[in-house]
Amino acid sequence: MRKAIRKLMIASLMLGAMLFLFSTNSNAQDWTVPANYKSMKNPKAGDADAGNVGKALWDQHCKSCHGKEGYGDGSKADELDTELRDFSTDEVQSQTDGELYYKAIIGRDEMPNFEKKIPSEADRWLLINYIRTLKK
Repeated sequence: MRKAIRKLMIASLMLGAMLFLFSTNSNAQDWTVPANYKSMKNPKAGDADAGNVGKALWDQHCKSCHGKEGYGDGSKADELDTELRDFSTDEVQSQTDGELYYKAIIGRDEMPNFEKKIPSEADRWLLINYIRTLKK
């Protein structure tokens, strides 16, 4: 009887651990963006970024993790627990500018907040415009 209870307890612990791991992994995939950000309009939409501000910000703040082309293969990517998205995919590119803004500027978990590092609202939107150029 004791063996049966012990086996049941071990099985329960293993099941609990597996559920925790899978739920943690799936939560990492889901990134809920508040409605007010989803509907944000990009005041710099269509700006050709003549001064290369967006690219310069990418190179300074994003490239080390997300890579030169946005594939999620930057030099620091392997150090992170978070699975980095390939920015050239339809999954990323189909998001609204506001969703990309929220994720790139506000951040969460291992994705840092850039509100202080990129204080200019115009520059933030130029970064979003640059992210739009990372299509295949």
